[in-house]
Amino acid sequence: MPRETDRELYNPGKWFGKPYYFFGDYLLNRYGRRILKLPVNAGLICPNRDGTLGQGGCIFCSDDGSASPAAGVSRDIKTQMQHARISFKRSNSSTRYIAYFQAYTNTYGSAADLRKLYDTALDEEDVLGLMIGTRPDCLSDEVVELIQSYIDSTDELWVELGMQSMHEKSLTWLNRGHSHKDTRKAVNNLRSKKIDVCLHVILGIPGESWKDMMNTAEEIASMDIQGVKFHHLHVISGTPLAKLYHEGHVPLMSMQEYISTLCDFTERLPHTVMLHRLSGDRNEDSLVAPRWGHHKGTIIKNIEEEFQRRGTYQGFLSKINRDKNIITFD
Repeated sequence: MPRETDRELYNPGKWFGKPYYFFGDYLLNRYGRRILKLPVNAGLICPNRDGTLGQGGCIFCSDDGSASPAAGVSRDIKTQMQHARISFKRSNSSTRYIAYFQAYTNTYGSAADLRKLYDTALDEEDVLGLMIGTRPDCLSDEVVELIQSYIDSTDELWVELGMQSMHEKSLTWLNRGHSHKDTRKAVNNLRSKKIDVCLHVILGIPGESWKDMMNTAEEIASMDIQGVKFHHLHVISGTPLAKLYHEGHVPLMSMQEYISTLCDFTERLPHTVMLHRLSGDRNEDSLVAPRWGHHKGTIIKNIEEEFQRRGTYQGFLSKINRDKNIITFD
């Protein structure tokens, strides 16, 4: 697992010709080969669905808990991973993988049970890391210590936290069932154990102004985190959000509004924070809106063109970068 000092070695300043520091480029540069995430559905559930916090889950979450189509709860973990390998196979080039526990809340269980799941995924010769998606309020001290125990045996060890927004009104609207204080506490606990943290953020939550979203950016910039994963608010069929959308209660961003806001947000992030994803993703048959969300290549191209038009880059407005007089892209 790279330490903070190591990571600077893999950040060559111009981010491989991009105006932002992209996680996929970091992986390719560090390991010299393709590194892909193997999605895993461990069959876990969520306290916001089983009655501990609520029954309906987050307003945007589908019944599959955001699981990848490559994963399936009906298959064991090793079979899921092999199925994903086959679906990713595009060439004979040497590829290594990160086991990605994606669906639902992947720290919601006893440390003993979670260890068995994580060990099963890591017991594969071509798996070099572990990525665990979870909620900020589902990280007991025992589970954090369990995750820390993998630091010396993995090259990449990440916990993804569903922060979504710093604003309590937005977390309530999303029916998250946790507070921003929970996110702060989770980040502090994980970082005290030197575990890398990636925060999920949703742009375009109804009721949030541009200033609200920039406040979230500045809040993240003040936190000791290593990655951010962006999502535009998108509507999945069968969710409470879909019902509200069809009733006309959910205004959505246009592609250009999203791109402009994402660039504004990224300008406020420190240059060392890696961007793991630039937009949400969903199967076309279950996506209600916005339909432009399927055009990921166009979204990325337009983001880079917008930065070029502005003459800015990630960290351009970051106080941390200004204080250190860091110029990372021209």
